[in-house]
Amino acid sequence: MRSPFAGLFPFRFVTTDPNQFVFPTVTWGDDAGEHSARWRSEAGVPAPKRVVLADDRTSADAAYRLASEGTALLWRGDFQNARQLLQAMTRRIERKPRKQPASPIDAFNAHRQAQAQRARTLGMLLIRLEADYSIALRRAPEVKDACREVYGEVAQGAQASVVSLRELLGLIGAHEWRKKGVEIGALGARIHPYYGVFSPVRGEYVDLVARAPLPTHTLAFDIGAGTGVLAALLAKRGVARVVATDTDARALACARENVARLGLSGQVEVIEADLFPPGRAPLVVCNPPWLPARPSSPIERAVYDPDSGMLRGFLGGLAAHLEPQGEGWLILSDFAEHLGLRSRDALLAMIDAAGLNVIARDDIRPVHPKAADPSDPLHRARAAEVTSLWRLGAK
Repeated sequence: MRSPFAGLFPFRFVTTDPNQFVFPTVTWGDDAGEHSARWRSEAGVPAPKRVVLADDRTSADAAYRLASEGTALLWRGDFQNARQLLQAMTRRIERKPRKQPASPIDAFNAHRQAQAQRARTLGMLLIRLEADYSIALRRAPEVKDACREVYGEVAQGAQASVVSLRELLGLIGAHEWRKKGVEIGALGARIHPYYGVFSPVRGEYVDLVARAPLPTHTLAFDIGAGTGVLAALLAKRGVARVVATDTDARALACARENVARLGLSGQVEVIEADLFPPGRAPLVVCNPPWLPARPSSPIERAVYDPDSGMLRGFLGGLAAHLEPQGEGWLILSDFAEHLGLRSRDALLAMIDAAGLNVIARDDIRPVHPKAADPSDPLHRARAAEVTSLWRLGAK
């Protein structure tokens, strides 16, 4: 099975031991000479080639100009001042005028391009982590637990590393979400997402699964388990056995932990599999990424599905994994249709070509804040979006 991270990280193998990596490094100079440290980037961003030192005297205009030109700034001042500098740089990005795209797909492409440029620029403000993941700056928070959850336990002989402040703040936020959890009304419980695993903050797709008529209480497959929220919901609804699959190591660990927290380990089995587990089931559920576009980082793989690969794979294999009279539940937003990335006719053609028919469809409108935000560059498509649960059967 191909790793989902293949091609995303700029590592190379050591010739003497293929189980070890040579990690990219960041190099900078000061009055004491030249220094280097391991570069960390969960998004697979290459290590910056030019690094200068910055501190509390560095102005937001100077930092923004350097970052826009591709020069990274290694922070040496007060940590909270670094956060304020990042916010100031963000405001300068947001002040830049934007052209009005001619079509929805132009708006989407311009939005992604702007997001990528924003990530590159804001990712140029760097923080040094000590070997034990501590930060030797004034007013720095305790981030060891957050770093261990993402980067792993501190290895023997570990050395200092450098990470973008933007990524580090993402780790801290994810750690808090993981501790606190996300309340799922349909479950009457909380789901605790891991960093890089899609958080079920948009509850409409969960509500669709909660209210759809169950064709069985014996066995269900959950394809692409993520946090395990849908597998847990099916078990809570009385399905005696649920087999949930994923290929991502973090998703598998996250789903298993959530299932155990909810006391459902006796009903839900989480396994590593590329789409389907062995055998057939009377119910097979899948909530694939909704947008047929290439992710720019691993964390985007829950949203972007290049050439609708997972969608096509699910539809193409569904009939062979359904028991007679069984149902496949496809949970899919029509956001891509409103953006011009995929048509409804194309989706129906995929369903038909897979030897499937539509038994019924249940629709729900999103309630997340962006759907009602006219300043959002994709507002027109978001305002028209509908999420559907397609009940599919074999012909």
